[in-house]
Amino acid sequence: MARQGFRWIDSDMHMAEPGDLWRDFMDPAFKDVYRQFTRTDDTFNPLRQAPFEIGGQMGGKERQTTQIKDGRFADYEPYVAEDGRQIRPDGQLRAMDTEGIEMAILFPTTGGRAWRDAPDEIAMAVAKAYNDWLHHFCQADPGRLKLNALVPIGNTDAAVAEIERVATKLGAVGISPGSSRADIRLDDPSYEPIWEAAERNNVALTFHGSFQVHLLDRYRENALMSHATGRSIEHPLSFMELLYSGVLERHPKLRCVFLEAGCSWIVYWLFRFEEEWEKYSRADSSLKQKVKMRPIEYWRRQCYSAIEVDEWSLPAVIDLVGDDNLVVSSDFPHFDSAFPHAFEHIMEISGVSDASKRKILWDNCARLYGMDAPVGAR
Repeated sequence: MARQGFRWIDSDMHMAEPGDLWRDFMDPAFKDVYRQFTRTDDTFNPLRQAPFEIGGQMGGKERQTTQIKDGRFADYEPYVAEDGRQIRPDGQLRAMDTEGIEMAILFPTTGGRAWRDAPDEIAMAVAKAYNDWLHHFCQADPGRLKLNALVPIGNTDAAVAEIERVATKLGAVGISPGSSRADIRLDDPSYEPIWEAAERNNVALTFHGSFQVHLLDRYRENALMSHATGRSIEHPLSFMELLYSGVLERHPKLRCVFLEAGCSWIVYWLFRFEEEWEKYSRADSSLKQKVKMRPIEYWRRQCYSAIEVDEWSLPAVIDLVGDDNLVVSSDFPHFDSAFPHAFEHIMEISGVSDASKRKILWDNCARLYGMDAPVGAR
């Protein structure tokens, strides 16, 4: 399905899931408690409501987000089911056809926030039910719809078991472990089995959610500032923790992608991390064993970032870092997406060659998600 000679794998396409997707997939042991953590029900509309509006508990930030979402609804209405509250697989595929997207790795709109505040056991039950629901969703066209699983990492053993399950039984090409937590950083040694499992099963680590850890209280009631700083702060910190702890050195085949924050942050943070690495490695001999190469070399070997479809600074990133580790997303059907004109925006970014655009639209994403590997390798 080439468009103007370009094939496109969407690295991070979203859905409009039903507000009670868990109902038919939830472990019976948690049937009576999961709604207090998902904060949605069958009346919830992810295209028109903020996630925490259920029950009338809506703060200033949620009101702002709901207002913006409602203003974009007309763009997505042609793909919405008759109930007006969800997009089913046929609608998802038609939206992909509209943009010229051949394959899409699917990420949640409703489900992604459901397990953030839950105890470990409930968080895993909620995530497993979501993963099962998404697997069912993808069966409408498994050649085009690809599963990215949610895997809470509060309980290491349970996380490893879920990685094995989604990779071998559900066909997942990526897993979202969540960003660094306020109480436990990603460089905590207890997480080592999780990184081993992801590498062994050839699934990418997908860092996505805008859930604030470090600036949550500061911008709790300001939608703009919270949204602007969410991923752009959390992503560099997650990368730093994986880098300096030696996770990337110990697991050279582990692949990580940082989504929905653009790619321009990479240049500054790679410079900053290299500067700090050079200084502190003189005094810390263990750091030299954990980080044996320049940080930019680890990035080029196993880390990726999604670009924004109108990221005018992209030529500078390509010039300084290269074009082999960049992917792109339509971000359908979120309020801040360029749909149905995302492809047009990508084509209009000046100073980027067609060869680079082909890598960003297809080649890099296929490599990131292991879809260039032989059948049965994941």
